[in-house]
Amino acid sequence: MVGLQPTPKGPSLVLHPMAAPGAAPRVFTHDQVAWPQAWSAHRSPRRVVVDLRDHGSLEIDATAQWHAALAAAGARPGLAQRMQIHWPVLLAVAVAAAVAVALFYRFGTPWAATQLTRYVPLSWETSLAENALQQMDEGTLKPSKLPAERQAQLRARFDQLAQQTPPALQRYRGYAPRLTLAFRSGMDANAFALPGGTVVMTDALVRVAAEKGLDDNALIGVLAHEIGHVAHRHTTRMLVEQGVLNVGLGLALGDVSSVLSTGGSLLTGLAYRRNHEREADCFAIALMGHAALPTAPMGQLLLAIAHGEEDAQEKAEAQAQAKGETKAGKPADTKRAPPGEQGVWSWLSSHPDTVERATELERGHAPRCAAP
Repeated sequence: MVGLQPTPKGPSLVLHPMAAPGAAPRVFTHDQVAWPQAWSAHRSPRRVVVDLRDHGSLEIDATAQWHAALAAAGARPGLAQRMQIHWPVLLAVAVAAAVAVALFYRFGTPWAATQLTRYVPLSWETSLAENALQQMDEGTLKPSKLPAERQAQLRARFDQLAQQTPPALQRYRGYAPRLTLAFRSGMDANAFALPGGTVVMTDALVRVAAEKGLDDNALIGVLAHEIGHVAHRHTTRMLVEQGVLNVGLGLALGDVSSVLSTGGSLLTGLAYRRNHEREADCFAIALMGHAALPTAPMGQLLLAIAHGEEDAQEKAEAQAQAKGETKAGKPADTKRAPPGEQGVWSWLSSHPDTVERATELERGHAPRCAAP
């Protein structure tokens, strides 16, 4: 005979031996029983199997009486079982989980990464930057071919600008890396900041500014933008953000997090890089304004680079069209979306709004930037 008794932790199972009248019953606590779960609110299984682990199992045919006795003993289905037998509960939990993941992605991850970045030592950033620059020097980057006098001239302007950075623009209190400017060739017109204070400018960027007739304020504005990346510790925050995201996905999604983490990290990284670019723009606008320097030349330089990339793309497409096929051997697509309407490829770019940003820099103000 099987009996169920209520206990504070849930029903307990009591087995009364029929072959030995008067013998003490065998009691299994709630935690010693693998209680069977229901999978339908309207259809009971023909047989219920109760797993007693090392002590075997029970097979009960009187399923209606079993469920009635279980309810009388105080059994309450958990959330997982309610999701299994009630579709509205499953839908509500799914919606709540989706909203929670979205909020964590949009607000929780950046906030947590910003707070955790405070505790990343500067020495770690410096070591990371040195290793990264060494690897790039062994690969894509080449020694600069700019004259030493020109490098010294730009480096002096960079050092002067760095010294003029007001404390109000510092994102992290007490974070004061040594800002240094390095020159390299081997890449297109570009400048980038490494964690720990190193800013790299390519010879091609200096050459494009000269070809467009722009003064050094254009280059100094770009350097102010890169100093903003350093001050906001964007590279370190990116690494921490990816770690926080992967941990969050692991907690929320369990085993499937390894499948989704790659795609989630990619999309999140792109979204956060866009925000980082906007933060660096606002920093540059504020710093250049504090130093009484114009940001219009910087915007003009960015526009020139963007238009140069568009011209190069159009030229490549024209050459492919002239041959009548693409690199893949398929007919060339003669339709080209206008700038800013490149569909998913624009969405997957970390700089989809270069023209808009450059226009704001020309004006010296961006709506998203806080008033000085």
